Amino acid sequence: MTPFDSDGSIFMGSRRDPAGCRIGLFGVPYDGTTSFRPGTRFGPAAIREVSQGLETYCPQLEMDLEDLAFADLGAVDIPFGAPEPVVEAVQQATGTVLDLGLKPLMLGGEHSISSGAVAAVAEQHPDLVLVQLDAHADLREEWLGARHSHACAMRRCLEVLPSGDLLQLAIRSGTRDEFQELQSSGRRITDAAALQQALKPLQGKPIYLTVDLDWFDPAVLPGTGTPEPGGFLWRDFAAVVEVLREHRLIAADVVELAPQLDTSGVSSVLAAKVTRSLILLMGAADQ
Repeated sequence: MTPFDSDGSIFMGSRRDPAGCRIGLFGVPYDGTTSFRPGTRFGPAAIREVSQGLETYCPQLEMDLEDLAFADLGAVDIPFGAPEPVVEAVQQATGTVLDLGLKPLMLGGEHSISSGAVAAVAEQHPDLVLVQLDAHADLREEWLGARHSHACAMRRCLEVLPSGDLLQLAIRSGTRDEFQELQSSGRRITDAAALQQALKPLQGKPIYLTVDLDWFDPAVLPGTGTPEPGGFLWRDFAAVVEVLREHRLIAADVVELAPQLDTSGVSSVLAAKVTRSLILLMGAADQ
């Protein structure tokens, strides 16, 4: 039995049938541990709905979604409440996508779900490298009594990442202890140029990219639960894309869109455009 509910909208250019596809999208509408402003459970549907307003062609990558077979499998059937069963459901769903021979691309939902997806991918790729775009370090052991809070996302990912290779790009918010760990571990990367250097010795290894949309400045993406001033613009993301196109991106997620917090809809459009870039990068990456 499929773990996905295929009712509702579908990402532009995709199909429901995974046969012959290379990438499998799925959504996880969950925000059970949101610590400030809720609403990320509406993120996956919003990304799909506004995607219809984008072109399928990406001029940066000179690639078109119409030339790539990819499936939108629907939403993971998750319980609402505690995060642990949700993370387990995400791990099982990601495993299903991998068993279909597809590269998984998860639409969130809050960031706590990422550890489930990373765990499933790392089971098949123990040399997996995790790259994080985020405003926040997410290295807490627990937050408000929850070990699987979205504030602990990277701490939980590190526990299921055998390689320990985590690169945290341009984090700008966290506790003193988190920043001390970022500095002492060497995991904090300042920009795309530094990411390029950090990935050089890891060339050829599979990469999982997790994109917490609050990495972008709230001036361009206000629709997120924990906005943090001092963030990044589309050109900064495009620079990251240029780095990653030289590597093996085999899995990714796009999380923390709270569309109802941006009545203009621009946040959802930006998230959909990020998703388009990732689909094309994953489609081009050498498996």
